[in-house]
Amino acid sequence: MPSQVLSEQSIGVHAFTGLLKAHASTTRRLNAQLVADHGLTINDYEVLLRLARAPDQRMRRVDLAEQVLLTASGITRLLDGLERGGLVERGSCDTDRRVVYAVLTDAGLAKLHEAARSHLAQVDALFAERLGQDELEQMADLLWKLGDGDSAGCDPPGG
Repeated sequence: MPSQVLSEQSIGVHAFTGLLKAHASTTRRLNAQLVADHGLTINDYEVLLRLARAPDQRMRRVDLAEQVLLTASGITRLLDGLERGGLVERGSCDTDRRVVYAVLTDAGLAKLHEAARSHLAQVDALFAERLGQDELEQMADLLWKLGDGDSAGCDPPGG
């Protein structure tokens, strides 16, 4: 019985499985390239990118964790590494001592711009080597229908 259930997957389940496999494969490859080229993980890159786009290049750590889908301890570990590298610093709130901000440093913004040049080219190359222009446009349209509407992309501001 269990093997029958697994072999009779709906097209929705089949599509979801394909999405998960594609995400894992592309993330693993792009993450390895970012680490090798710039010493940043994809999560590091996303945190720097979100901070670069935030007002005053700062965000409450709890909000940042929510946006990058990390736990409180996960964002703490990630930010600790970025702080040791001088890319992010802690900021305090004048009105509430319980609130702690992550603040992008000038070095962090420079690192983001440096990494963006090669990372975005690698993203384009990865997709272009497997899909034609029409397929990419169709895939992008379909995936945006599933997404949450955050179409900001991967480019840092002022790029």
